[in-house]
Amino acid sequence: MKIVLKNLSKAYNTEFEEVQAVNNVDLSVEPGEFISVTGRSGSGKTTLLNLIGTLTRPSSGLVFLDGVSIWGLTDARLSLFRSSKIGFIFQFPSLLPSLTILENVLLPILFIPAAPGSLEREYRERASELLELCGLGDKIHAYPCQLSGGQQKRTAIARALINRPQLLLADEPTADLDEETESEVMELLGKINRGQGTTLVLVTHNMDFDARANRIFKMSTGAISEI
Repeated sequence: MKIVLKNLSKAYNTEFEEVQAVNNVDLSVEPGEFISVTGRSGSGKTTLLNLIGTLTRPSSGLVFLDGVSIWGLTDARLSLFRSSKIGFIFQFPSLLPSLTILENVLLPILFIPAAPGSLEREYRERASELLELCGLGDKIHAYPCQLSGGQQKRTAIARALINRPQLLLADEPTADLDEETESEVMELLGKINRGQGTTLVLVTHNMDFDARANRIFKMSTGAISEI
């Protein structure tokens, strides 16, 4: 998926002042590209990711995904676009404790209107395949409390891929993991990017991961620049 941002800004009003989280960002990402966005806490990285992923509406500017001006869509079409074309990996796995790992991975399909019950078997097979890809093929009937932190993160990656997204947005996907598990998760994300041609936008504090990206960007006080 191709990403084009034009003069994109997002401001928040606090009790005392207006905070410019993202400030006049222009950015173009080619289909299948892997970019890394670094910067200090509060620099605007997560807000930028949410703007691209249609989770936050901009104060001004435009977001084009595959040529579609997404903030010009109706709420219904925007929701369909998001659920069918974008995968999200958040900083925390946020798995539902009462559901098995397989059931957690299947959750996003509930938000796809075009996914009738007749496709349930197909999605369950895909979920099993994704868990196998993520090294969790023997854990499909386990519950989140029975997994390590790294296994929970890999489950979240499988969940983000269930809808075959063209764009994968990852916000600090290796936070709170040990060094070995960090490397495993990043290797998996790189494999998905290279093997499936999925556009990957990664937000991270870890500069060691930047070498895996096609391009590296740094955010500071809402502005972005290529390193």
